[in-house]
Amino acid sequence: MPEQLNGQELNMLREEMEILMGERGRLLKVAGAAAVLMANTDGRDLPPEAAEAAEMLSTLVNELPEETLQEALESVHAELSPGDLGVS
Repeated sequence: MPEQLNGQELNMLREEMEILMGERGRLLKVAGAAAVLMANTDGRDLPPEAAEAAEMLSTLVNELPEETLQEALESVHAELSPGDLGVS
């Protein structure tokens, strides 16, 4: 039989959820900014060390679910067309 949560436990869970939602919002902004950076970067103009990091970042951004990427872009007030992401 599941135990019931008392008021203190519920408050702790609420606080933890608020912390997690705040972190999610900040991570969405990071992902959105990364997507915009990738859309506006030509990998041929980067030094080799930076090009490698940009390629990794581009891959990770492209692996995001479309809904998450859209939320990330909205969080930084950006719009990208399909195919805008990736390092050339």
